[in-house]
Amino acid sequence: MNFKCYLTLFVTLIHALVASAAKPNVVILYGDDVGFADVGVNGSTLIPTPHIDQLAAEGLNFVDGHCPAATCSASRYAMLTGRLAVRKNVRIISPTGGMPITTEDYTLPKLFRDAGYATAVIGKWHLGIGSSGQAVDWNSEVKPGPLEIGFDYSFLVPSTNDRVPCVYLENYRVVGLDPADPISIGKRISPEQTEYPDARKNPESMTYYPSTHGHNNSVINGIGRIGVMYGGKSALWNDETMGDVFLEKTEQWLDSHLAKNADQPFFLYLPSQMIHVPRTPHPRFQGATTLGHRGDAMVEYDHSVGAVREMLKARGLTKDTILIFSSDNGPVYDDGYADGTVVKTSTGEVDRGHDGSGPYRGGKYQIYEGGTRVPFIVSWPGTIEPGTSKALVSHTDFLRSFAELLELELPEGAAPDGLNSLDALLGKGEGNRYLLQETGHKLALRDGDWKLMRLVGKAKKEKPTKPSYELYHLADDIGERNNLLSQHPERADAMKALLDSIYEGQPASEVLVAQ
Repeated sequence: MNFKCYLTLFVTLIHALVASAAKPNVVILYGDDVGFADVGVNGSTLIPTPHIDQLAAEGLNFVDGHCPAATCSASRYAMLTGRLAVRKNVRIISPTGGMPITTEDYTLPKLFRDAGYATAVIGKWHLGIGSSGQAVDWNSEVKPGPLEIGFDYSFLVPSTNDRVPCVYLENYRVVGLDPADPISIGKRISPEQTEYPDARKNPESMTYYPSTHGHNNSVINGIGRIGVMYGGKSALWNDETMGDVFLEKTEQWLDSHLAKNADQPFFLYLPSQMIHVPRTPHPRFQGATTLGHRGDAMVEYDHSVGAVREMLKARGLTKDTILIFSSDNGPVYDDGYADGTVVKTSTGEVDRGHDGSGPYRGGKYQIYEGGTRVPFIVSWPGTIEPGTSKALVSHTDFLRSFAELLELELPEGAAPDGLNSLDALLGKGEGNRYLLQETGHKLALRDGDWKLMRLVGKAKKEKPTKPSYELYHLADDIGERNNLLSQHPERADAMKALLDSIYEGQPASEVLVAQ
């Protein structure tokens, strides 16, 4: 090989290294119903989470980091689109709900794909499958779905683990489906289909543990589910091995990608089903805590976080990867099953033994801090200096922030409610002054330590009644117990004007940045 060839090879290698440094891999580990204090670094003493704690020690732990909403589908929608879920009336999507993200919407995976990344999602989806208002045919190609909004590969629990259909979906096809036993939801379409017990008529069929409310339709694997399913017996998942299956698929995808194009950066979105109900930790984790299935499931999830970190380390990818760990909303305890999480004392009081919200009020479904202030850790060894950050950051900001990192201009109208938090995420800034929180039609606006909540009365025909408001100063009242609305009318009015304009349709990225 002559000098010119050596020089060409050297320049190519330098370009590859520069490209790699400029475009880190990005992995988002998204827990389900994991509260702020469900991890040791944020105060948990009864749930050991050594792998998450180590990630925090090596990365930046945000103690005022938030998911977009206090419910799962809404948070996932806002994270991937940079748009408030209230814009599309996204609540908790049903087993037959279509995907609210349209193929025209600009999304986080589309951003990464535009930047030359390979993209994949492996885990619990719960963002709807198929077109709105049209029944999904689970026995043929199931779409539109993740592949239509920017992902190159998907392996999913299509809805949630407490909802039917209880099968895995890989790209467009149900895994392991026997055509002779087709799947249908809600209505049996052929006499040959497998029929599952109805928990309402046969509660004794719930042999894993009983339902407490609502999760009492089709009983699959001894667990009552939301919704009625027929068929698909050969394709049913095993609840207790779900975490292992997701890890296996993650490793398979990672190795396949590296074998095909090791120089191409990747975006990997890993939304876990843990610690969502039904909590079914693998037998090797059962009994790991004194907190029943919820605590044990959290120990298993910590193991999964460690396993993903080890995958990256073993392949020499740690320093080239931004690894984000967070959750879709705050904690919940008895959410449909008597799984041992909630124990009543002899006096009838509830004893959970552990508060996943820590010092914060509320949890899942609630607009208080416990509903959206969740574990939020960002690691990029060699680039992000380890430590603790008090910066206000939100998953809604990911689209604008990564566009800044990758030096890409967003299309007009993209990420209307996201803010650019890149400096804060990299540990180089104090974060934004403002942050939005939502659940249903309720919105809240953080202005530093001040928080104004826009509450609504009982909805009537999808239109909320006249809102009421609450105002808190978190620096003096972290538990949100002292409503200061009447004591600070000028501050309340200023924040009301901002929040009302956003609720009525003005992009938060314009309203708040203009302040």
